[in-house]
Order: sequence, then C-alpha cells, then structure tokens
Amino acid sequence: MQAEAIAFERFDTLKDDDCEQRIIEAKAVLGKRAVILAHHYQRADVYKHADLTGDSLKLSRLASGTDADYLVFCGVHFMAEVADILSKPEQIAILPDLAAGCSMADMANLSKVERAWRELAEVLDPDETITPATYINSVADLKAFCGEHGGIVCTSSNAVKILQWSFSRREKVLFFPDQHLGRWSGHKLGIPPDEMPVWDFDEPMGGLTPEQIRKARILLWKGHCSVHQMFQPQHILRFRNQYPDGKVISHPECSFEVCKNSDYVGSTEYIINTIREAEKGTRWLVGTELNLVGRIAEEFKPEGKIVQFMAPTICMCSTMARIDPQHLAWTLENLVAGKVVNQIKVPMAEAELARLALERMLEAS
Repeated sequence: MQAEAIAFERFDTLKDDDCEQRIIEAKAVLGKRAVILAHHYQRADVYKHADLTGDSLKLSRLASGTDADYLVFCGVHFMAEVADILSKPEQIAILPDLAAGCSMADMANLSKVERAWRELAEVLDPDETITPATYINSVADLKAFCGEHGGIVCTSSNAVKILQWSFSRREKVLFFPDQHLGRWSGHKLGIPPDEMPVWDFDEPMGGLTPEQIRKARILLWKGHCSVHQMFQPQHILRFRNQYPDGKVISHPECSFEVCKNSDYVGSTEYIINTIREAEKGTRWLVGTELNLVGRIAEEFKPEGKIVQFMAPTICMCSTMARIDPQHLAWTLENLVAGKVVNQIKVPMAEAELARLALERMLEAS
C-alpha cells in the first residue's frame, strides 16, 4: 500500500529552530538517496542545508551527475523543470513549494510566443530568418518551442556566445523573456539600440512596424526581473561620490543604464568570483538579489572587503523565499515516510524538445 502523505499543516506553524533539527535528522536518514540543491538567491536558513549550491544551470548539471534518487530543488519552478529535463529518467525532481515561481518567466508563455511567431510570419519567414532564444529563466514549453524551431537556451553567463551562435545560423533573434539581458548582450556585440526594438506582446505585431521588424537584429521580449529593476543609476552615482575608489558590479538583468555605469557586469557566479579574486580591502556596490549580497558580504569580510547592496530599500526574490524551513522539512520527512510530494515532471515530448535546445546551448558554450 502506498504511504499517505504527511499534511503540510503539521509543519506550517513549526518554529524555524524545530524545522532545522528535523531537516538535519531527515537528511541523515535519507543519506545519499536525496540531494538538496539551493540557488544563490535562496534564504540563508534554507541555503545552509544545501548539498550543492550555484546558479540554476550549474545546479541542474551537478544534479544530473549525482546518483541521488531525489533532487530537492530549493529555487523556483523553472529550475526544477531543468533539473528534471537534464537528470536521469529514474531521478525525481521536487520543488518544496509549488508556489515558488518567477515573475519574469511568467511574462512569456507559449501562447504569446506562438502568436508572435505567427505575426512575424506576416512580414518574413521566421523559421528561415529568426532564431528563437530563451533565457533559462523560462518555462519548459518555451524551451521546447526553441528546440522545435531551431532555437536555443542561454544563461546570463553565456548569452553573448549564444547570440553569436544564433546569428551564425539566421540573421535575427527573438529573445525572451528578459529584454535587459538581451539588450546588454546585443550591446556587447556592437548592435545599436534601433536594431534591438522591444516586442510588446500586448500589442498587435508587438507594437512594431514591418520596417522595424525587417531592420531588427534582436527582437527583445517585453519582460524583466522586478528585483533587478529596483537598481538605478543614481544609486551608483551616490556610491561613487562617497567612495571614488569603490567598484560597481551588476547582473545583466539590470537596466541598460545600470549596466553601462557599472565596472563589471555578469552572472551570479561571475559576481561571486570577481569579488573573491579582488584585492583585500576593496569596496563593492553590488546590483543583484539581497540574499546573495548579504552572504558574500559575510564571506569576504575577513579579507577586509566591504560589499554593499545597491538599492537603498530591501529587495529580494519573494518567490524564491517561499522555499522556507517548514516546506523543506515537510518535503524531506515525506521522503523518509516513502511519499514523494511536489514532484516536477515535464511531459516526455516537451522534455525531449527542451533538452535539444539545452544541449545546443551546452555545445555552443
């Protein structure tokens, strides 16, 4: 008889300290059968229990290399999907709270992208002239769309290389869902702003004229990360006025103006490594999620490095924060009891096409 799941209501009111002990005990029972993965943006009281840490792609690749039966992903929904797509068929990907989504990923869905493809076909042949490229921060069916239409996936660390790959095959790119990563990456390749118009998915033909579409090199989907839009050029100006010798480093999901005024721009792994390799005693202003900034501020404090959060207000990924000690303890204790909760399973046909787009990315980068 299949075990009955333990109800979450029994964990909802547990104190964090009680959850911590139960997480430790459950991990000890499960041993190597379960691996906990935590994204850099994850809250500290969950991150501390992780077996593997990193950005979303790194974690999924690490997970696929383990022999664990269960991949417990402390991140957001699309990350658990990628883990399921890239892992072995017998491995089970789990998201402790199904409400942990990504507002940016939600700004592009399959019906809107398919509509854009149909509208573009009124001006040109998209399957001959446009490479669809999706940021890894997107749902699985959009990765599958890219796989089906000769497209590809990118990350914040390889987006420039992926654009180069795309242009080697077709003359244009439809880049979604984050316009800012696409714009900064296009800028790095020397593409002028008027050849990177924004495709407004709420407007017919994306709000563009046929002439604008024909001229475009990159069509930027009107999507963004709400966390990274909190950072403003005036935050950098204030920092430089106070600390002329300080350095500014930002994530490419920030606005073009913030990236342009930064000394360094790159992925979460790039930000961590750049500050790690910097000289002792340096001061940094960092434009990315608060949990990560707070963590590296503590890590590098013994070296005399001062790491500051860019925005004057608290700004964290609220959906990522939905993975809390209560949900993690509930998930693990259910596994101990022989019950899988919140499994993330991408349909086989969709997973095959999405894997194709991901494999193109891995080969290209």
